[in-house]
Amino acid sequence: MKKYEKIAFITGASSGIGKATAKEFAKLGYNIVITGRRKSRLLEVKEKLTYKYGVNVKVLAFDISDSDATQRAFNSLPKEWKNKIHVLVNNAGGAKGLDPFHEGKLNHWETMIDANVKGLLYISRFITPSMVKRKSGHIINVCSTAGHEVYPKGHVYCATKHAVKALTQGMRQDLHTHGIRVSEVSPGHVEETEFALNRFDGDKAKSKIYEDFNPLTSKNVAKTIVFIAQQPKHVNIQEIIMMGTQQASSTIIDRSGRKYDSNKKSNSKRP
Repeated sequence: MKKYEKIAFITGASSGIGKATAKEFAKLGYNIVITGRRKSRLLEVKEKLTYKYGVNVKVLAFDISDSDATQRAFNSLPKEWKNKIHVLVNNAGGAKGLDPFHEGKLNHWETMIDANVKGLLYISRFITPSMVKRKSGHIINVCSTAGHEVYPKGHVYCATKHAVKALTQGMRQDLHTHGIRVSEVSPGHVEETEFALNRFDGDKAKSKIYEDFNPLTSKNVAKTIVFIAQQPKHVNIQEIIMMGTQQASSTIIDRSGRKYDSNKKSNSKRP
């Protein structure tokens, strides 16, 4: 790795938004650190990125909700990597369950709090000191429209994403005097991810929630993340909220058919 090449550290990169984001940064010549729990998936991502874009990729397979495991994984990076991370994308996390509060499953709640809040905190705490020392760096937290509004049966997931929004603001207030930018991107529904499948514990039938409208794609969100990161040093895009055209809020969605083709400007045909 050349001395001054940029490094992007992306959590939850074995699939979905994280995987797409790693690809977009690799296109720009960034060296990449990708993390997740599924090592085989991460190695597949690494192979594709190194072959197609010629970048260096480090794989860290661990559970980000475990503080000790997170610190060990971070410390395993060579010094020239862990001390020169330019962009940290906190993407790991997700939703579990869609039950009314009085029927909520405690293990679902704990999983969301651990991954969405604690995981973001742990890895950010280990990476930010070197950014402060260098007086440079950019943290981009992947939040959600659920961090800006609350919807029925989304109580704990919405609470964790409201926490991400608050943490983003707090991190920015503490770090801006050190030249560190802190941003947030909050997407609505996104396909090409495992979000719905994980939310419904692998139930493929329940996870088919995008068949009657066009949501965002993981690539849409990834390109937005890279757009934020590519701004001039004196510019910090603090927050972007994005949804598909057929989505007006978490619960207001035009489900009259998939009206838009990702490869065309518009498609009026309906199934």
